[in-house]
Amino acid sequence: MASTKKLRITLKKSLIGVPEKQRKVVRALGLRKRQHVVVQDDNPVINGMIFKVNHLVDVERVKK
Repeated sequence: MASTKKLRITLKKSLIGVPEKQRKVVRALGLRKRQHVVVQDDNPVINGMIFKVNHLVDVERVKK
């Protein structure tokens, strides 16, 4: 069975003063509050979303 790569995404900054488009991207990633952590698959869609809000999040690879 092939192991899927995962990313641990943490919301590091508040969404106060952030444009609505970026708020929607953060919400689509599954993040709600500051310091909230989610684990997502490492794929081009998620990577593109992370690229749009990379100043708000912290990303690290997880071995599963």
